[in-house]
Amino acid sequence: MSATLALADLQDDASLPMYQRIKNAIQDKVRQGEWPPGTQIPSENQLAADLNVSRMTINRPFRELTAEGILKRVHGLGTFVAEPPQHASLLELRSIAEEITAQGKKHRAEVLLLEVIPATVNVAQRLGVQAGEQLFHIVVTHFQDEVPIQVEDRYVNPALVPNFMQVDFTQTTPTEYLVSQIKPDEMEHIVQAIMPDAVLMSRLVIPEYEPCLRLSRRTWKDNTVVTSVYLTYPSSRYELSARYKP
Repeated sequence: MSATLALADLQDDASLPMYQRIKNAIQDKVRQGEWPPGTQIPSENQLAADLNVSRMTINRPFRELTAEGILKRVHGLGTFVAEPPQHASLLELRSIAEEITAQGKKHRAEVLLLEVIPATVNVAQRLGVQAGEQLFHIVVTHFQDEVPIQVEDRYVNPALVPNFMQVDFTQTTPTEYLVSQIKPDEMEHIVQAIMPDAVLMSRLVIPEYEPCLRLSRRTWKDNTVVTSVYLTYPSSRYELSARYKP
């Protein structure tokens, strides 16, 4: 069912300004489940025409509801009813596809790069190899219901996972494949807040002012680094957590 909003949906209380009546009507649609999470709502131009008001009147409730986390704007796609942020544990080595399907959503992967490259000095240090050694490198954008939710930028030690380049990573994720080949005995997780560059903004379809969460992960087997990966998420679509007993 497509999302619509008509004058009949607005409260009759004339003491309220029009933008507040529109905001209340949108909140009611969401609260009552008529517009469930993920629903694309009409554009500002469409609502302005449907309700016979100025676009400025429509813009204010859109801005406020987005700031309150009720709506989310996806650059180039439109405005949607916000879903609860995707939630992942820092203590588990879990595939993004598994996290998404566990929420009843559809996962899709777009492989942007899959190559063999010489290790730069920085990458060599992270993997504990010599600069110039050949490494496997993959960059993947992961989608939840066609909304990009994670960019995965990963380096893999070929000595430990020699068949990595032959895998179809549109059918399985790098995490799933690596865990199926090697059970790591040590992991390192570092979380940072970053501002996206032009490449990340394009891949995640976010505006330049939206910060991102970047999870830097390394896994070891027998004191050798198997893989080093940067997992980058739009802050509005993801949260990371950890729970443990001291």
